[in-house]
Amino acid sequence: MERYKEEFIEFMVESGVLRFGEFTLKSGRKSPFFMNAGLYVTGSQLRRLGAFYARAIEHTYGLDFDVLFGPAYKGIPLSVAASMAISELYQKEVRYTSNRKEEKDHGDSGILLGSPLHDGDRVVIIEDVTTSGKSIEETYPILRAQADVEVRGLMVSLNRCERGRTEKSAMQEITETYGFPASAIVSMDEAVEYLYGRSIGGKVLIGEKEKQAIDAYYEQYGAAR
Repeated sequence: MERYKEEFIEFMVESGVLRFGEFTLKSGRKSPFFMNAGLYVTGSQLRRLGAFYARAIEHTYGLDFDVLFGPAYKGIPLSVAASMAISELYQKEVRYTSNRKEEKDHGDSGILLGSPLHDGDRVVIIEDVTTSGKSIEETYPILRAQADVEVRGLMVSLNRCERGRTEKSAMQEITETYGFPASAIVSMDEAVEYLYGRSIGGKVLIGEKEKQAIDAYYEQYGAAR
């Protein structure tokens, strides 16, 4: 595993974003882990988060694109932070764009905020986590309605590695449905492998009990590999 992935796993834990216990998801599933990117709230956290996204995007898709698109609402700060990090780390200028939940009809009007989209723009979509693919289902038509853009791929922070609407993961379903690749800074498989038995901040988050709960969860909800 690349070192930046290990650093990102530690960063999620230290920021309280990735937690272990018992959580009820929006889907109703009882999960032994939970990731909440809304807990990145400080300037230093957002600076580091943007850098992790920038490194993952460069490693996975390269830098031959024009726009980072962050779906509202959590994707807005992600697209801003990552575009700044790409400028700082790689001296590459990319524009950021996000959608509004409600179209604005005065002043800076329209459905988008940030940069407009133009025909031929190459776009990378950036999100926190994708569980069901619903966000892409809502925002992809918005992208396509604004201009004739090419989506180079989707980057999320964590691939939960569980079933979407079929036996496949939401990430796999997105690729098959829309025709562009979907990737993550790290997968939950990688996080579990790295954290199992390892002390972070003086505490082992995944011991034998937690590992058994995670394994049982994936036996029930894990995506087909």
